[in-house]
Amino acid sequence: MTLDIRIHGNHFVLHASGAVFWKEKNMLLISDVHLGKVSHFRKHGIALPQHAFSGNFDRLTAVADFFQAEIICFLGDLFHSKLNKEWDVFADWVNRRPENFLLIIGNHDILKPEKYESVGMAIASELKVGPFLFTHEPEERDSYFTFCGHIHPGVTLRGAGRQVMDLPCFFRSENQMILPAFGEFTGKWIMDPGPEDVIYVIAGNEVLMVNLVEKKRAF
Repeated sequence: MTLDIRIHGNHFVLHASGAVFWKEKNMLLISDVHLGKVSHFRKHGIALPQHAFSGNFDRLTAVADFFQAEIICFLGDLFHSKLNKEWDVFADWVNRRPENFLLIIGNHDILKPEKYESVGMAIASELKVGPFLFTHEPEERDSYFTFCGHIHPGVTLRGAGRQVMDLPCFFRSENQMILPAFGEFTGKWIMDPGPEDVIYVIAGNEVLMVNLVEKKRAF
């Protein structure tokens, strides 16, 4: 379910939900939940199963209960579009949780700041803590290691029997970690890793490091 890694001497836990737990700061990082997307689709005539509405909230509760963090930091695109009934469910969820909440504003977060403030959620365009930078969109900045989302990274795995699977992943480059989308029905952007990139793929309930770059043979 989890995989422990170290970055700049700090301990991070990658969770199969797509969340990351920062042990030293007792902070849970979640990106691209896209709450309200199910209701948005239904409003426009796109049929989705009934369980889809509650799926995001069930997963949020499960990962929050698992880590019991002091702070939950959403790395943007928390709410998908205009206000709809999922906001009321989310507001009730936040009010019942003991954690402090922070939202790093993403391109889909178009609700007025007052809505987030009404449930006690702080908002910011970015966050800097020590050597780490937290943003919504990928951005490599001198002297920082960035945690971000936005892209919904995924990778293609090919088996010996011509099996092909596209799976979500944590995509780590030298100075950046892109989190997979936490929300359901968000899609994936298939990445093309370079030789220095590290891929942590989510396969069912497991997080696994995989090598997708073939090393050149020396002759």
